[in-house]
Parts: sequence; C-alpha cells; structure tokens
Amino acid sequence: MVKRHSASATREGEPKIHPSAVLREAKLGRFTEIKERVQFIDSELGDYSYVERHSEAIYTTIGKFTAIASDVRLNALEHPIERVSQHKITYRPNEYFLHAKLDSGFREKRRKARVEIGHDVWIGHGAIIMPGVRIGHGAVVAAGAIVTSDVEPHAIVAGVPARFLRWRFEPDVSVRIIALAWWDWEHDRLAEAIEDMQRLPPVDFLAKYEG
Repeated sequence: MVKRHSASATREGEPKIHPSAVLREAKLGRFTEIKERVQFIDSELGDYSYVERHSEAIYTTIGKFTAIASDVRLNALEHPIERVSQHKITYRPNEYFLHAKLDSGFREKRRKARVEIGHDVWIGHGAIIMPGVRIGHGAVVAAGAIVTSDVEPHAIVAGVPARFLRWRFEPDVSVRIIALAWWDWEHDRLAEAIEDMQRLPPVDFLAKYEG
C-alpha cells in the first residue's frame, strides 16, 4: 500500500498523492505526483513523473520525467468482441451471479498487453493509449490522440488514429540524447544541470555533458 504524504514532503523525494486518487498495486518512484481523482492500478510511475487530474492507468509502466496530462487513459479497456456478447457479464459474471467466477483468462490477457512509456515523454490532454502500445523516450502524443501502434523515440504523433507528424530532433541528436540518459543522473547532478537545460540548445548541452 502506498502511503499518502503532504506537499512539504516532496522535496525529500516522497510521492505526492492527492487524497481523492485511487491506487492499487502501484509502484511510485521518487518525486512523483498523482493528482485529483486519478486511478492508478497495477502500474509503475518512474522518478519525477506525474499524472494530472482525472487520468487513468492500468497495466502500464511509465518511465522517468514523463508528464501525463489530465483526462488521459493509459491502456484503455478492451471488450471480448469475438464472443457472442462483449458485455462484462461474460468476463465478470461474479458481479451478477452468486458463486460465478471471474474470467481469469481474459484478465490475464489484459495484464499481458501492458503499455510501456519511456522517459521524458509527454502525453497530451485527453489522449488514449491502447493496450500493448510502446512509446519511446522523448516522444510527444498530442491532445486527443488515440494511439493504436508503437511510437518511436522523440517522435510527435497526433490524430485518430495517431499518426507521425515530425521528429523533435535530428536523428543523430536523438541518438546522443538517449545515449546520454540524463534521466538516470543523480538528483544533485540534475540540480547543477538545470540552468544549462534551460539556456543551451540541445546540441550544445550534449557537447558539454557527453563523456
């Protein structure tokens, strides 16, 4: 069970969780934040990442420094459309009949179709990520997009279904950023680099910190 902490505790790295949020089987990293009425079920949130209000995640692994906007759905619920009925009465009959058992096979199928989101990803307002999708480091998912297939690192996607718009960086710069893996730096080293992140173009930042 995840303990709830006051805002003053976040500077020490403890997760900040709004009292209205619902968490089950959740794993939260340092300096993470879960906002109002978020549902975060059987999922992991990497260091410094946050989930804004009204969003939902189930069977999802989220990397470090990733921003999940409000009203986002990570790993949207599937229904068994191949069955004679796609209603939950076929996979959650225990909600309707005494002594009926949950369809553990359908649940396990859902658990295996895990969503994986990399480091430094931005998921825009109201976006929906479908089961089994992988989103690479540094990618951007535009507001309202429905992502049905994998997204490459540092790609920007938008639309229904989501389609590639452009790259955030030139390919060689993207490769160098991923190799630098600044998201794995210690907290004190990050503090020293913040001003350079703010003022230096990515190429100059890489030149300063590579090696």
